[in-house]
Amino acid sequence: MNQAHPNTFPKLHNAAWPGVVGKGDGGEPPIDLDTMLDLTAAAEVDGVKFDGFDLFLYLPHIDIDSTVESDDAIKELAEKARSRSLDIGTVVAPIWTPTGGGPAMGDAKDRKKFLGQVRNGCYVGKRLRELGVRPHGNIRIDSAGGVEPWLADPEGNQKRIAATFREACIIAEDHGETLAAEGEICWGGMHSWKRMIQLLETVDRPQTLGFQADMAHTLLYLLGYNAPEDAILPQDFDWKDQDRFDAAYRQLTDALRPWTNDLHIAQNDATVHGSGSHDKTGRHCLATDPSGKLDIPRHAGYWLRGPDGQLTKRIKHLCWDGCMFPNAVMMRPETWNDILRVMIAVREHHGW
Repeated sequence: MNQAHPNTFPKLHNAAWPGVVGKGDGGEPPIDLDTMLDLTAAAEVDGVKFDGFDLFLYLPHIDIDSTVESDDAIKELAEKARSRSLDIGTVVAPIWTPTGGGPAMGDAKDRKKFLGQVRNGCYVGKRLRELGVRPHGNIRIDSAGGVEPWLADPEGNQKRIAATFREACIIAEDHGETLAAEGEICWGGMHSWKRMIQLLETVDRPQTLGFQADMAHTLLYLLGYNAPEDAILPQDFDWKDQDRFDAAYRQLTDALRPWTNDLHIAQNDATVHGSGSHDKTGRHCLATDPSGKLDIPRHAGYWLRGPDGQLTKRIKHLCWDGCMFPNAVMMRPETWNDILRVMIAVREHHGW
């Protein structure tokens, strides 16, 4: 325990996938996993370091096929964490078409591929738990399909996604795992807060399938990008109206918090962004970005505390998510110290 920072929960994790997401495809090259882990392990503020990292189970960081086939590969991954005194938390299953999966609302072949990658992700997650380097975390999924094809048959596609997610829940339960569906405006059926709740309620497996709230992405739920009928605030909202913003944010978090089992600490300037192969979604800003609309430590509490103001203590680790930053920014040690500093502030306000 650090006397200046006595809280030890939730644990503080960095994400490894910013070295991959939005990279390649003619853009900047990916940053390899070892480098991302070294940057994470080196960060330190007031004697506090990151406790762990969350992981994307796909190339160039992880070859999911060889990892599933070889226990040695999983042991090597566990050793990468252990040698840096880091735990592994939530792992992202590679459920998209370019990564060997398919849309959850697709045909039988697509859905089989989606579920196959969920099974692979659950297997790796289970083995990492058994090896003692993954004390908490979920298997992260989404619908793996865009908003435009979803709009061709909203209710039919929503039912198909729910049916696929129910099958994914069976797979997760067979492995002793839980799933976290990350709401982003770019995923069909999950692109608005109301549709996200509809999907979770239709699946109706709250002990197995929860919501992964990313503070950057969920901010855009308020503005109704891709679903103006579900907007809580107008897109020309005056961000100086703090009381109105807080009331809207409270409405959003009160609706989604009961489902939330994973939380990404992040910043957003209320714009969308995309690079590489990643479709446009909520722009991730640096923790110190003056254009960010969130008071990160304060607004994180809307997710971590119930309507009575008491800590829910449901979420055992927090993960920083900041995708699509330039490589030069990510290679600077001060970037990760700034991020760790705001994570510590969140834990000081809402930890135990």
